[in-house]
Amino acid sequence: MKRIIASLAVCAAASAITATSAFAADQITGAGATFPYPVYSKWAQSYNKETGVQLNYQAIGSGGGIKQIKANTVDFGASDKPLTPKELSKAGLMQFPTVMGGIVPILNVKGIKPGELVLDGKTIANIYLGKIKHWNNKEIQALNPGVKLPDSRISVVHRADGSGTTFNFTYYLADVSPAWKKDVGVDASVQWPVGTGGKGNQGVSNYVSQLKNSIGYVEYAYALQNKLTYARMKNKDGKVVSPAMENFQAAAAGADWKHAKGFYLILANQPGAKSWPMTAATFILLHKDVKDPKATKAVLKFFDWAYKNGDQAAAKLDYVPFPASVKTLIRDAWKKDLKADGHSVYMGS
Repeated sequence: MKRIIASLAVCAAASAITATSAFAADQITGAGATFPYPVYSKWAQSYNKETGVQLNYQAIGSGGGIKQIKANTVDFGASDKPLTPKELSKAGLMQFPTVMGGIVPILNVKGIKPGELVLDGKTIANIYLGKIKHWNNKEIQALNPGVKLPDSRISVVHRADGSGTTFNFTYYLADVSPAWKKDVGVDASVQWPVGTGGKGNQGVSNYVSQLKNSIGYVEYAYALQNKLTYARMKNKDGKVVSPAMENFQAAAAGADWKHAKGFYLILANQPGAKSWPMTAATFILLHKDVKDPKATKAVLKFFDWAYKNGDQAAAKLDYVPFPASVKTLIRDAWKKDLKADGHSVYMGS
C-alpha cells in the first residue's frame, strides 16, 4: 500500500497580498509532527486569507521535524515528543507548545461501532506485546461484557517513522505496564514486538481502515476525519471515558506549565474521573541563536496570530487550546530566548 505523507502548502493569491501585510508573499517553512497537521492546516488557510502569507508545512513525523530544524533546512520544526532541557541546550533550541489533544485507539472489527469497545492500558500493552492475539481474548471480553467479539487474530498497526505520537503512546504504556517498560520502553521509535508500520497518523489510519480485525493509534482528529472506529478507555481512576474535548481538557487541567523548564511536560495518564489517559501536547522548535531574523519573526507572527485567533478552529477539531496565562508564558519565552546579535527578535504583539 502506498504510504502517504501529509503536507500543506497554502498559496498566496495575488489579490490577497496587501501593502499592510507585514510579510506579504513570504513563505514560512516547517516540518515535523503529523499529530497537529489538521489544526495547522486550518490555521494556515485562515492566515493566508487574512495576510497573504503562505505556510508550507511537511507533516513527516516528529523525528523528521527535529532533524530538519537541527539541520537548518526549515524555519521551524514540530514535535509531539518534547525535548528535555538538556537536549534543547545541546542543540541550541527552544520549544513551546501550541495545542493539546488526544491519542485514541482505532480498530476495524466487523460489527463494532465507534465507542462501543472499551480498552485499558494494560490490555493495549499486551496486544502490542503480542501476548493478546485474538479479539475474543478473555482480557478484552472482561472489559466488554455483552459485546460479541470474533475469534479473529488481531492485526497490529503502529507508526513506522520517528513519531511524537509514538513517544506519548509508549510513555503511557510504560506507565501502566511494567512488561512494556522492561521489554520495549519509551521513545519516538521503538523495536515493535509485532505489527505493521504506517508512516504518519495518516498512514496508520489508512492501514487500519483497510486491514480487517486491526488496531492502531492516531490523533483524534484523524479518527474523526477518516470516520474510523475508536475505542473508549478506562482511565487512571478506573472510569470509562470517551475521547472528547472535555476529557482532554480534564487531563490537561493539572498541567503546571509555569514550572516546566523549557516547557518540558508530558500529560499521559493524568488522574481525574474524566481524564482521557492518552492526552498530549505538541511543540514547535526554533533556534535560540537566530540566523534569519525575518524568517523567525514570520514564524512567531503566525503562531502569535494563531494564539489570538485560532482557538475556535482548534476546538472544532477537538484540540485543547491553551489558556491566556500559558500563552503569556510562551510569549515571554520568545522575548527572552530568541535573539539575533544579542537582541530579542520578538518585540511583542
